[in-house]
This record gives sequence, C-alpha cells and structure tokens, in this order.
Amino acid sequence: MALHVIVGKGPVGSTTAEELVARGHQVRILSRSGGRSTDTVEHRQVDATDADALTAAARGAAALYNAVNPAYHRWPTDWPPVAAALLAAAERTGAVLATMSNLYGYGRPSGPMTPETPLAATDVKGRVRIRMWEEALAAHEAGRVRITEARAADFVGPQVPAGQSHLVRQLATIRKGRRAWVIGDPDAKRSWAYLPDVAATLATLGTDERALGRAWHVPNTAPRSQREALGDVAAALGVQPVPVSGIPWPVLRAVGVAVPMMREVADIRHQWDQDYVTTAEATTRTFGLRATPWDQVVRATVRATVSGAPVTA
Repeated sequence: MALHVIVGKGPVGSTTAEELVARGHQVRILSRSGGRSTDTVEHRQVDATDADALTAAARGAAALYNAVNPAYHRWPTDWPPVAAALLAAAERTGAVLATMSNLYGYGRPSGPMTPETPLAATDVKGRVRIRMWEEALAAHEAGRVRITEARAADFVGPQVPAGQSHLVRQLATIRKGRRAWVIGDPDAKRSWAYLPDVAATLATLGTDERALGRAWHVPNTAPRSQREALGDVAAALGVQPVPVSGIPWPVLRAVGVAVPMMREVADIRHQWDQDYVTTAEATTRTFGLRATPWDQVVRATVRATVSGAPVTA
C-alpha cells in the first residue's frame, strides 16, 4: 500500500480517491477548503498555488494527482501558478505527477483525436493547456520529474454535477417532454468519458511506470451525438424522445456579454460545430483499460438522479 496525494476534491478528485482506495492505497486529498477525513481518505486544507505546502503534504507519496478545476473563465490567470507549484512539489518529493487534462490543446480536429494528434489550438484555453503540458514534459525529459497525463472527452455519469454535465442538466426537460436546447450542432458526433473510467485511467497512470513521459486518452465507447445521447436518456427514463435544437451562436455570444462562462463557450465553437471524437487504443492495448458500455453509463446516470442520490462524488 502506497500513499497517493490528490489535489482537488471535485468529481475527478473524489472519484479517483475512491478508485485508489479500492486498489488498496492510502489516499490524501488536498483542497483549498479542506474536508472531513474518513477511515479511508484523509483531507487537508492546502492552497494549490503554494509549492512549499504542497511539498510538505506530498512527502512520501508515490504519486501526486492534479485534479484541480479552476473557474472556466479564469484559466489564463489561475492555471499557471497551480501547474508550477505542482511541478515543483513533484520534483522535490519524487512523486509521479499525473495530470487530469482534456482535449482543448488539439484545437479544431480534422478527424478522430489520438494522443499523437498535434497540439495546434489557437484559442486561449487551448494554449493554456499546451503550455502546461510542454513545461511538464520538458521537466520530465530533463530528468527533474516524472510525469504523465490523462486526456478525456466530456465527462458523463452520476458523479458529474448537473451544471457540468450536458446530459444531467437536460433530465428535467426530458421528463417534461420539452425541447432540449444544446450547445452546437445536435447531430455532430461526440465522445463521452464516464467518470469512473476517468478515475480508473488516472489511477492506473499514477501507478504504472509504462505511463511516464506521455499523454494517454481515457477509453470511451462509440461516439454519440447530443441528439442520440439525449434519446438514450429518454429511453432509460421510459419517456418519448424530445426535440433537440442547437442554441444559435449569436444568442450565446450575446449572453456571454454578461455571463463569462458563455463567452468562453463561444470561444471554443470548434468543439461543438463538427464531430469531436477521441480514440484510446494505446490505453487499452497497454493497460487493458476499456470503456464502460454506454447503456450502463446511461442507466447509472438516470438511476442516480431519479432515485435522488447525490450526483456529486
């Protein structure tokens, strides 16, 4: 049993903690607000931008996991100090730094994205993720630190808060039989990452030497458009599918004047107006990890929300 330290107690951090505990490891979660420790998970109040505090809390750890989630519109200001502090802590402690990332760095795709797809993003958030990865990789190649990174598509599952889930937020609309308004083209194919699969991938990367020095994609099932996915949810609820329409981009841009989140969404239109699909053959081939079947993902999501169970981990 080894000590694994997770920075961030949101859905990714909490679900990864559960996965690591299930594998027999000791887990410590660090967050700005702290939390109530249990028999299996210790919580500590630590500022993720404080390299000294992170180092002290990660002493003796086999791996340090970056599961931080800054406010969407504050990535350019909030991510750099967090990334620098985590790199410093990993270098000082010798812990593997396993970062939870996304697909933003690829920019507009020309086909299915793999970990070898060039990081060609030109938008602000994509460039932030590229810089984080390049700095971490440079430190790894210089022999200063050991790093790896998991990249995932849109999160889905009962562990994801409604405000962050493109499926969960539509449940009430579907039950009432009303039109669902979605971002982008409702018929563009998308990959979806079930949060327990995300956690299993991240935990594996932090515990397997073969993961070091490169990025890996979280396995996902065959892509589904938003229209198809919401139809699957309706079927699981036992109701008729509802009409699905895309919110016009001029409307989103107008809303973005007052709502920073919507302004940021309009900035990454390329993720929504065409197919946005990932593949994870290398992850499956190397580690044997496979995606949870889509029908199980949908049933679990619907079951948790219908039963009133918490949708956050």
